[in-house]
Amino acid sequence: MKNFFKIIYLFSLIIIGASQVNSAEKVEFLKTDWSFKGLFGKFDRGSLQRGYQVYTEVCASCHSMKYLSYRNLSEKGGPEFSIDQAKAIAASFDITDGPNEDGEMFTRPGKLSDKFAMPYANEKEAQAANGGAYPPDMSVLAKARGGGVDYLYSVLLGYEDPPSGITLDDGVYYNKYMYGNNIKMAKPLDDGLVEYSDGTEATEEQMAKDVVTFLMWAAEPHLETRHRMGFKAIVYLIILSILVYFSMKKIWSRIESEV
Repeated sequence: MKNFFKIIYLFSLIIIGASQVNSAEKVEFLKTDWSFKGLFGKFDRGSLQRGYQVYTEVCASCHSMKYLSYRNLSEKGGPEFSIDQAKAIAASFDITDGPNEDGEMFTRPGKLSDKFAMPYANEKEAQAANGGAYPPDMSVLAKARGGGVDYLYSVLLGYEDPPSGITLDDGVYYNKYMYGNNIKMAKPLDDGLVEYSDGTEATEEQMAKDVVTFLMWAAEPHLETRHRMGFKAIVYLIILSILVYFSMKKIWSRIESEV
């Protein structure tokens, strides 16, 4: 019996210690003003278009977005490029197609119906080009990671020199907000890295906000429609509740008068 209580005591110490470690490691994510948050949230079209530019010029060389088609760039609720702009964007990429009549694969300019061009032919090629790490597909990344957009935004801005006493392997970088603080992706953003076509100053914070906004749209393209339906549902329920209240009040007033 004495040994049993010793085991319980040691087990409780382990649990307390683990909880203290977890709380010590917990870091508050960076916050920014997301236009799409809240009941009336909407995507900022300018931010979506700039975010696509950051993705194309910075991220697309390693990260795929295999669930998006070029036609999505012109659809309502998204970046809303014009049809001609979306066609020009698609045509700027070479898409592998085929086989042709000779049984061979060939490349052609992209079309609106094509999925986003893949940076690598397969997962093995991607790992070989990135030191064994596989760059995750970004199509639903904003919904797949705990912390969502705040986590992605924080990771993009969280690169720091490692604290004293911490040694990193070659090709590994310290990131304050990354799970485990180690990341194989080099710091992707620097002030002025891209030149925005709309004249917006391309600071690290602005680029991070824009590309994460674009990733959020990619993960939830019908967010604005869902918000509108939610608002209509709330208005409907309020009106219904008022009608039910007055109906019940009228019914009970008759019963009370009869009594």
